[in-house]
Amino acid sequence: MNKQRSKDYRQRIDKALATPKLQDALHKFGDAFLVARGNAFAKYDFEAMRDEISQMKTSVRENHAELLQQFTQNAEAAGATVYLAKTAEDANNYIAELAKKKGAKLAVKSKSMASEETHLNIALEKAGTKALETDLGEWIIQLAGQRPSHMVMPAIHMFKEEVAELFSKETGKTEQAEIAHLVEVARNQLRQGYLDAEIGITGANIAVAETGGIALVTNEGNARLASTLPKTHVALVGIEKLVPTLEDATKVVRVLPKNATGQPLTSYVTWIRGAVPCDGEEKDLHIVLLDNGRSTLAESPQCQDALNCIRCGACANVCPVYQTVGGHVFGHIYIGAIGIILTAFFHGLENAAEIVRACIGCRSCVAICPSKIDLEEIILSLRETIGEEEGIGAGKDIVFRKVMRNRKLFHGLIRAASVMQKPVTRGESSIRHLPLFFSSLTEWRTLPAVAEKPLRDVILQQEQEVKKPRYRVALFGGCANDFLYPELGLDLVTVMNALDVEVFYPQEQNCCGVPALYSGDKETAIELAKQNIDAMLEGNPDFVLTTCPTCTMALQRDFVEHLKDNPAWAAKAERLAEITVDAAGFVVNQLGAADQFKQLAASEKVTYHDSCHLKRGAGVWKEPRQLIETAGHDLVEMDHADRCCGFGGSYSLTSHPEISKRILGDKLQDIAESGASCVAMDCPGCMMQIRGGLEKQDSKVRAQHTIELLAEALRQKK
Repeated sequence: MNKQRSKDYRQRIDKALATPKLQDALHKFGDAFLVARGNAFAKYDFEAMRDEISQMKTSVRENHAELLQQFTQNAEAAGATVYLAKTAEDANNYIAELAKKKGAKLAVKSKSMASEETHLNIALEKAGTKALETDLGEWIIQLAGQRPSHMVMPAIHMFKEEVAELFSKETGKTEQAEIAHLVEVARNQLRQGYLDAEIGITGANIAVAETGGIALVTNEGNARLASTLPKTHVALVGIEKLVPTLEDATKVVRVLPKNATGQPLTSYVTWIRGAVPCDGEEKDLHIVLLDNGRSTLAESPQCQDALNCIRCGACANVCPVYQTVGGHVFGHIYIGAIGIILTAFFHGLENAAEIVRACIGCRSCVAICPSKIDLEEIILSLRETIGEEEGIGAGKDIVFRKVMRNRKLFHGLIRAASVMQKPVTRGESSIRHLPLFFSSLTEWRTLPAVAEKPLRDVILQQEQEVKKPRYRVALFGGCANDFLYPELGLDLVTVMNALDVEVFYPQEQNCCGVPALYSGDKETAIELAKQNIDAMLEGNPDFVLTTCPTCTMALQRDFVEHLKDNPAWAAKAERLAEITVDAAGFVVNQLGAADQFKQLAASEKVTYHDSCHLKRGAGVWKEPRQLIETAGHDLVEMDHADRCCGFGGSYSLTSHPEISKRILGDKLQDIAESGASCVAMDCPGCMMQIRGGLEKQDSKVRAQHTIELLAEALRQKK
């Protein structure tokens, strides 16, 4: 690990966190975006639309060479000059030389992330051509000497007062901080540039192979002016923008505005094919197709799906980390989840490493991606690569590779911690204050104490009177259920027994391996997968139940992925995945037993927090709500119920607790505003985070697992 780079990155995080106006602005934008997007897709089947995009873009990737050749032939036949640039430098040199040849002193540019990627403006300036950004947001950040903080809305991080100050310096007079006025100032300042420029430079959202044409999807009209008025038009286009046909292009146009800005359609969709007449002579059209790492990305089995991206930027719009620190911290040139991946391939792994670690893994990006890219999975593969190249750090190396792989040693140390913690727990079930350099971890939440006896011990003492079991199930406890919340496991046994299900606890089970995997140590994750597969299948259970959705994803997804190419383990991993079920989902879907809890509870106003990996990983979100309501509780929905609470495992403890704290603050506010006296959830990690935050605030709101609420209801019945 590069310690200086990490230190510098943390300083950037601290600077962003010290600007609460930034978080307010990004949160307001994110909330408004979700409403607008919901309205835009109200009459459409988003899942069907994203299936179409995914299939089409995957086909493009698999037939890319042929489509590239077809596009080039058709574009040149229509009068365009096509140049394939292997690198950013290659693209910049071609465009700069063209500008010299044309004697261009001024180039007007519409928005182009590809030109940001290549640092084209710098290359043009060195060649004697001034580049004038004409997109409002791009012009603002050009005046500010900054880079975009969002792929679609580049100046979203700036406030109107800041923009007014920039414009005042540009015009030489005081400009009022009124949005309509500032737009008028920009229009007046930029208008002459279109008339004076010898070259217009644009990007393109789509390149159509069957026609050799390109499409620009914009809102301001500047792209039409930049591509129309100057006698030379240069379009800088990433080679991944190719689609086979016009029909395929319309699929992108239907989805892109809705998912990018929440608009049914943008103000302008401009189609350009070949050289067109202009003042006095035929326009000179140059299409520069940019590779710059895209071919390398296409050859990566783990990461190649990132080329399916249509650059809507929605992955940033819903990202809790982006909304907390902004794109100048959670990004390099490209921002958000997709930006992490593109940075690794376009600008080098060293520029992506810290951003990779800043991802909390909530899967919000995966759920909203119109191309169905599993962004979290790709980022996990980058974590592994970074771990291999830079190491995971001496501390984690010892914990994962020396301790965690040895179950007896690992669990023995946790048991020892339950004794050693007594000076700070003082007999309580939570730790309110930690000493010395650990103190910051308990400044904003309490932490659970390690249980005196783990679940694996106390469950053996719990009598199970199930005369004719419907099923015999194994409980995968996970570290938190086993050593922090054993009472949750006992409550699960109570609930299952009431439904004629017998539970047993395989004693050889170990950590699910996710902490190691997310730290880049896939080798340890694979070793733990093997240990757990043997442990959980040994007793031949009908099902394996979990109370932790991250563990659920590990057993259902990660183990299979880790061992798919290992003949000795692949079938066993598949078998375990098939029988692994989240506890709430098991009660509703496998047992069909929700009604057995009907009106058992003393009614309480309960709100529900969707754990990230439960809803967006396991696909379970209706079932817990059904159980809570059926039991007789008054279920009230909080705002942003499925927004991450900021836990993220070691993310909130060692990696980025400062970001975690801010994200938790948003969640606690939503809980308080719901008016509920209890917040339910189905993840021990979320319990640790939310319960700890509530306790630190001395809140009277309880944080409970859904299974705990069901067990309470059963006890009330007795």
